[in-house]
Amino acid sequence: MTTPRRAWTMLALGVAAQAAGTLVVSAPALLIPHLVAQGMPLASAGLFAAAPTIGLVLTLIAWGAVTDRVGERVVIAGGLALTTVTVVAAWLSAGNPVLLGVAFLAAGMTSASTNAASGRVVVGWFPKERRGLAMGIRQMSQPLGVTLAAVTVPQLAEGSGIRAALVLPFVLCAVLTVLCAAGIVDPPRPARTAPAPGAASTTAANPYRSSGFLWRVHAVSVLLVVPQFTLSTYGLVWLEGLGWSTPAAGLLVGVPQFVGAVGRILVGAWSDRARSRVGPLRVVAVSAAAVMGVMALVDVSHWAAAAVFLLVATSVTVADNGLAYTSVAEAAGPSWSGRALGTQNTGQFLAASAVGPGVGALVGTLGFAASFGLVAVLPLLALPLVPRTDRSHD
Repeated sequence: MTTPRRAWTMLALGVAAQAAGTLVVSAPALLIPHLVAQGMPLASAGLFAAAPTIGLVLTLIAWGAVTDRVGERVVIAGGLALTTVTVVAAWLSAGNPVLLGVAFLAAGMTSASTNAASGRVVVGWFPKERRGLAMGIRQMSQPLGVTLAAVTVPQLAEGSGIRAALVLPFVLCAVLTVLCAAGIVDPPRPARTAPAPGAASTTAANPYRSSGFLWRVHAVSVLLVVPQFTLSTYGLVWLEGLGWSTPAAGLLVGVPQFVGAVGRILVGAWSDRARSRVGPLRVVAVSAAAVMGVMALVDVSHWAAAAVFLLVATSVTVADNGLAYTSVAEAAGPSWSGRALGTQNTGQFLAASAVGPGVGALVGTLGFAASFGLVAVLPLLALPLVPRTDRSHD
């Protein structure tokens, strides 16, 4: 089956829309040095940085439900329009930390629209045999947004203040609102026929009640996201403890994000060729356990090639995202995929939020080697939860 040319346009707009949302959500964490320099306590700055993530968790499932009801175009363009408004509110509130934090909380709530809807539009337009590749490309949006924020927000805030740092997020969200409203076309859906008199409704059955497939994939993703965020959160500190300078360590933590993004594309293409999402997902789970175990050994032995192992481990631990996301969308079907993808993201964000304090407490008590070893157990726990066969509405 050939891929419609329009599908690639939908993919490009979906990637750009979520990258813009990620840029907005990533900005508060990168403003921490500026805020601390202005006198804000570090603990308060940390809460400020968490505001967009809290907003995301609160609204992801709701946005997914709205997408199921009204379609992707309205949700993506409308969500970006609301995000643009929240950036304006943040710009106006730059002198008041409390109001600024509320504005970023609202930004997280509105930008969650692109998370569920952009994935849904990709799954809807691409045929099954190309979805793994397409979803792997779509997963590039997060590292693109984070990188764009990292190279602009701290420098602009330090040189010209918070308002200057918010100009680019405003421009991108505003422009993409127009482009998505004009360019996104909702994918074709099966027609919903009215039930005959006395017959049961043909509304799609709740896939969460018909089988445990979705619950199992959600649980697997929650367990596999812990190694990923352990390395992205504490990789810098770990390298510094091994004697690396802060600039060099920062570069080595950033580079694997793009290597991992390319890895997601390759793994997605592999799943297309294998005609399976859960088979490659099982291999990724085993690999994640192995690389985290190796990281524990590297810490104990202080091997000189620590950066190489971190690069490999980071790339492996992010490889499951696209597989699980595609599997959830295919199993949920067109009537439920928005809610299912919202649930998928919510579970991952909650687990990721727990990594900072949880793994931090482990490192403080047991050290990095033991902490990496304990984290390596989680992918092994995920292994028996991976379903044996795929489910799809195709």
